[in-house]
Amino acid sequence: MELLSTRKINICTQYLICIGFVLLISTACFFSSELLGYKTVALVLLMSVSIVAMLFEIFPVLIAALLSALIWNYFFIPPIFTFHINNAEDLLMFLLYFIIALVNAVLNFKIRKEEKKARDKEDKEKTIKLYNTLLNSLSHELRTPISTIIGAVDTLKENKDKLSSQNQFELLNEIDTASIRLNRQVENLLNMSRLETGMLKPNMDWVDTNDLINSVIQKLGDIKNRSIEFKQNESLPLFKFDRGLIEQVLLNLIHNAINYTPQNSSIVIIASQILNNCVISVSDSGNGIPEIERNKVFEKFYRLPHTKAGGSGLGLSIVKGFVEAHNGTIKIESSEYGGANFIVSLPVEISYVNSLKNE
Repeated sequence: MELLSTRKINICTQYLICIGFVLLISTACFFSSELLGYKTVALVLLMSVSIVAMLFEIFPVLIAALLSALIWNYFFIPPIFTFHINNAEDLLMFLLYFIIALVNAVLNFKIRKEEKKARDKEDKEKTIKLYNTLLNSLSHELRTPISTIIGAVDTLKENKDKLSSQNQFELLNEIDTASIRLNRQVENLLNMSRLETGMLKPNMDWVDTNDLINSVIQKLGDIKNRSIEFKQNESLPLFKFDRGLIEQVLLNLIHNAINYTPQNSSIVIIASQILNNCVISVSDSGNGIPEIERNKVFEKFYRLPHTKAGGSGLGLSIVKGFVEAHNGTIKIESSEYGGANFIVSLPVEISYVNSLKNE
């Protein structure tokens, strides 16, 4: 990222800033000239040129360098208030100052140009690495359900008359499960695309959080010999947020818990109101997440080391993006059940009518 993004400023504004900065430094030096001496002032003015050279384009900086040289000559080199220079030493100093100021501006410009080339190259390498990671991940995550669907369909077509009703039902169930898995991966890709292109705009509306969580649980259906515990909080008012986005947040958090917890374990969901925040936590009884890894799990394609769980590594990064789209936060704590506890906190508007009912 360019320093302070100052080179994105309009070029005319850059000229004004460079000239204004040199004039400001020169004024301060003029009133301190008895203490500093004109030779020290030269160093201060060179420093001001170096500063603007790091921040702005070449031509405004060259103007600043030229202006600083003329100011130093006119206001500081004896005799002051004239461009005349009496002795050869001062004349040589002035010429050296002028040359150094210009060289300083040009060198800073070239250094920044090379740095930009290096950054662009690094960004390109990172992008290629990211796409390679994406392709490697999706080659498995998409191929597996697609292969399952194709295999089951071929079996049904070729052996329709030979298969029992039970066998047909099992094959159809495999197709259904694989289709749901495939659909989830495609949704994650689309959601990540929305986040990265900045097209995500939450559609705020009043939501019954208890109803939302119950709806998510019903959508999950069979969750691989695990149970979900959720006790409705009847004191909750209506909250204003994007129901679709928060539903996806909960689905991804629960799928993550399923991937990292043993069979016959429980996933616990709790919804509450803390001040003006809607707080939803999803806890599991897996192995937990080491504290050093807790920030990394929200990065794209990141998976905890030494885990066999599948997935594209996009689920939690999407969760973080959707929560932050609401200006909310998500953090990870150790669960009382021994696993991880994901806590989502959303600053929300609260239904006035429901608040009155709950008092």
